[in-house]
Amino acid sequence: MTTLGAIIRPQLPPERFRGLVQLADRAGLEEVWLWEDCFLEGGISTGAAALAWTENVRVGVGLLPVPLRNVAIAAMEVASLQRMFPGRVRFGVGHGVQEWMGQVGARVESPVTLLREYVEALRALLSGEAVSVQGRYVRLQDVRLGWPPQDGVEVLVGAVGPRTVRLSGEVADGTILSEVTSADGVRSAVELIAEGRERSGRGGEHAVVSYLLAATGDGAHERLRAEIEGKGLGDVPGLGVAGDAKAVAEAVQRLVDAGADTVVLEPTGDEPDPEGFLRFVAEEVRPLVP
Repeated sequence: MTTLGAIIRPQLPPERFRGLVQLADRAGLEEVWLWEDCFLEGGISTGAAALAWTENVRVGVGLLPVPLRNVAIAAMEVASLQRMFPGRVRFGVGHGVQEWMGQVGARVESPVTLLREYVEALRALLSGEAVSVQGRYVRLQDVRLGWPPQDGVEVLVGAVGPRTVRLSGEVADGTILSEVTSADGVRSAVELIAEGRERSGRGGEHAVVSYLLAATGDGAHERLRAEIEGKGLGDVPGLGVAGDAKAVAEAVQRLVDAGADTVVLEPTGDEPDPEGFLRFVAEEVRPLVP
């Protein structure tokens, strides 16, 4: 069965999060996802609050930019959330927007090298290992979590470019594909992920989480077009969906057919009714997605 979720975008003020996540929980939505976009809301703080305010919905943080967070701190945060809210936490890490990383003095010369070192160390820490590593960017000396997760933790990597997508297959437990990825892009990403997994000799499952930009209601097509053009992607076919629940469910299915196992619907930045969007996903789209 396809997992369906929705994003609560950080363009909304933090004081609106409680009502939104509680609405998602009551409506039976499987997952809500939050972003740590500079310089809006923190991913761990909003994620922890969302988990505390709800009972059943899983909360995804996608994603934590690795240049901003020491890997030991990230491991401590994630482990704490997993122990307090077992089975309800998903999270991903990634390069972060390079312009933003430059603004805070955290931009590195080789983001791919940093991400590889970071994910390898993070997975080891979350497995309860004592980690010593002297990498180009990640340096730890006999670090072990005092309270490692009691159950396994999946580490997802947010990826756009082919090198990072392939790397996610090598080192991570899953991949988050952004809203700029069409169904054809998902299909290509799955192939790159498989290449990475073969290179590293990894077996088992690899989650593929795909964001899907979606708009419904009055002015949906205009809002979707403006959002895509605002990203400079107006000439890329197959991005996003506008229309009723049937049209959105069909777009979800295209991503699933291409290889996604979780599809997270992303409202436009100017969505006029965030509460209505969550209800739309849970009550109208979910019944149409097998």
